[in-house]
Formats: sequence, structure tokens, C-alpha cells
Amino acid sequence: MNSKPNFLVIMSDEHGAQFSSTYGHPIIETPNMDRLAEQGVTFEANYCNSPLCIPSRASFMTGQYVSTNEVWDNTKPMAVDKLTWPYLLRNEGYDTALNGKMHLVGPDPLHGFEKQLSRDPHIEAPLAHYRWSDGIPTSSEDWYGVREANPGVSLMIEADDAMEKAAVEYLSDPRRQDKPFAMCVGFIAPHFPFIVPEPYFSKYYPDNVDMPDVPDGHLDELPETANRLRQMFGLDGNWSDDEIARARAAYYGLCTYLDDKIGHLMDVLEEQGLAENTVIVHTSDHGDMLGEHGLWRKMCFYEQSANVPLQISWPGKFDGGQRVGEAVSNVDAVATILDLAGIELDQYDLDGQSLVSALEGDTSTLNGVAISEHFAHGTDRALGMVRSGDWKLCYGHGNPVELELYNLKSDPKEFTNLAGIPEHAEVQARLLQILLDQWGNPDEMTAKIIRDQEDREIVRNVTGIGTIF
Repeated sequence: MNSKPNFLVIMSDEHGAQFSSTYGHPIIETPNMDRLAEQGVTFEANYCNSPLCIPSRASFMTGQYVSTNEVWDNTKPMAVDKLTWPYLLRNEGYDTALNGKMHLVGPDPLHGFEKQLSRDPHIEAPLAHYRWSDGIPTSSEDWYGVREANPGVSLMIEADDAMEKAAVEYLSDPRRQDKPFAMCVGFIAPHFPFIVPEPYFSKYYPDNVDMPDVPDGHLDELPETANRLRQMFGLDGNWSDDEIARARAAYYGLCTYLDDKIGHLMDVLEEQGLAENTVIVHTSDHGDMLGEHGLWRKMCFYEQSANVPLQISWPGKFDGGQRVGEAVSNVDAVATILDLAGIELDQYDLDGQSLVSALEGDTSTLNGVAISEHFAHGTDRALGMVRSGDWKLCYGHGNPVELELYNLKSDPKEFTNLAGIPEHAEVQARLLQILLDQWGNPDEMTAKIIRDQEDREIVRNVTGIGTIF
């Protein structure tokens, strides 16, 4: 057996933590996430570092916040010489493989992985470049994602099936016994389109699906961050209850479809004698609102969008069944991978903290802070979130400043904004200072983002290159 642990990293796409039986959903069945929880550690308050694909994944690759690595949005390439955890593991003698999605645009889609085992269909799709100077566009039609929900097989399902097959082949290769390996499987599910093969759709539709909880009058009180998303993406659509139920049922089915693939990979590890020395890290890049707060997709800091699974197991090393309630984020998962591989973390510019002590049952060393940021489309300003203890602060830097403050213990569905209430001034100021300490001068950071957007617009206009990102 290798002296260093292997790593199987499973990164799904658009899977909010609460949409699983493991994190308490009363309907959605995810028995293999439950199985992973029984054999490892589940972090209940884990956050993506950006509620958008490419910035979130760049944070996960680098272990840095978006405001550190400056991969601001979905059309911003990451520098080809940027240090990533695959590079660092390869430097320690690991075989590294990307299987499926990582969605990093530009000339180098691998960024340290030695090989790509199956295609990333999302990197092939053109993405529009947005500038804050253009303001928030108004959609001319309802978002298509709700009405297309159906049973069936999409190109994304075909891609995920190919990823599963490639993962099995990789893990079954006798060479996996010769040197430590790190494979990252980037499944697309449960990302829209809300199309899922049977029997997953009928498992939930029509009799086993719930509706969004949107109290009377709540949409009239939404913060501007939510109103901008509704305007840009046509999220105030006139959908029927049946259309909404079908979309949610398809998403639920995709969660169970994904869960079956997680279970299959766990089975293969056991069959190949690799389970005992393989660390499994399971997370997602962001969630999906699924109609809650009148929103679909992501790009906001509500729990459905920003709170994502984080499960880590190493059989025989970490006790199973542990649940950690302190706030953490995906940059911490990166630091943990490197720490478990024997890499000295203080040598590198990481924003995350190692979670190894928590995996060993001691949470006293955790700082209990999670930061998420959004600097891309769907906003016209820098947005940041800080979670600490029961509290979550959301901040929009501009004139006027936008603030949301929620107590997730007393208000888990985030219906009551407590920002500006004097009795909560201390916690509001404390959380805001954490974010501002990360940003430095927010005016200068905003100017840098806008300048970068304008520069890339010139490149796009002259070369057309930006349109394929």
C-alpha cells in the first residue's frame, strides 16, 4: 500500500446541501451520501466560495478566494502558471486525473492535472461576457429551465454516464496500486437541464414533490440582489404549479441519480482494495434556488445557492458518523487535501484552513468562518457573504450599500433581514470587518474588476475569442 493516501474527489454541479437526505431533506433520497456520512465526517455549514461555476471552481483549484486569485467571472481565464492542488500533488509523486467537469476556460483546461479522462461538456458551450457598466439587462422571456423539465436523457446525462465509466476504468487499473493517485470526478448532475432518466423522474413526480416556501408578501420585500437576478434571468415567470413541481421533481431525481454514481465509485474502491487508503472528498461548486425566494439557478447567498455538501472520509483513520456544525468553505477542503498529502501549508498562499483536526474529532482549532463572493453577471457591484456561528451577513459594495443579516438558528429560511437593527449592530460590524479585511480597499477592488471587464470586452470585440469562453 502507498505510504500517502489516495484521493477520490467527487465534485457535483449545482447541488445545494439541503437537497439530500443526508442534510435533512424529508423527500430526496441520497442513501450513498448517507453511507458516506456513516463512514466519514459531514460538514453541515460548508459554503462554496462563489455561487457561480468558474469562480467557485477556480477557488477550489487554488485554495484561494476569488478576491485573491482574481478569476472574477465565467469568462475570466486562470493564469496558466497559477499553482493548484493538482500541481502540488504531482510534485509529491501523485498520479492526477481530471474526469469530467472543472470548467476552467482559456488555453489550459487542466491546470495541473496530467490527463482528462472524459469530456467536460460545459467548457464547450459559449458563455456571454457581461460588463457592470452595461447595467442589468431585462430578460424578454421566462427562464427556459422550468418548462423543459421532463423524463429523458440529455447530453449532460450522457456525459455523466461516460464519467462514471471512465472513473471505474481508472480505479480498476492495476497501476493504481503502484503510486498514490488523485482523481477528481466532475459530474454535471444535478445542474439543469431538469431532464433525468426514468425511474428517477417518476420517483418524485407527481406525488412525491413539495413546492417552494414563499410566504405572502415575501416577493415584495426581496433585497435588490434578488430583484436583479429576477430581472436578468426572467425568474418572475408565470409558471403553473405543475410546471414548478415537474422542475423540482426532475432536480430531486438528478440528486438521486448522482447519489447512485457516488455509491458505485465507493463500491469500486472496495472491490479494488483501495478503500482503506483512499480519502473521499465530496462537495459541489454551488447550489440551486429551485424557486425558493422566487429565484432559480444560483448567483446569490441564500442557503440553497451557497451552502453545499462537504463530506470527507478515510476509513480506519477518521471516525465515521461525525457531524461538524462550524462554518467552513471549499478552500478549507483544499487545505485539507494538501495537509493529508503531507504538504506544508504555510509554504503557499492559501486562504483555507486545514480541517484535519476536525476530522480527528477536535473542532476547537477551527476559525468558524466561511466567505463567499460574487463579482460576475447578475450583479452590478461586488457582493460578499460571511457566515460565522448562527449569523450570515451579505454585503453589496456600492452607493447605497446593500446589507442583509440573518440569524440562521431562529430564521433558517432567511425571511427576516436584521441588518440595521441596533441590537445586532455588533455582530453586523464584526462580520462586515471580516469581509473588508479580505477585500482590502473595496473601491480599488471594484475598479480593478471593472477595468478587467472592459479590457476583456476589447479583446472579445477584436478577436472574437471571448465568445467561446
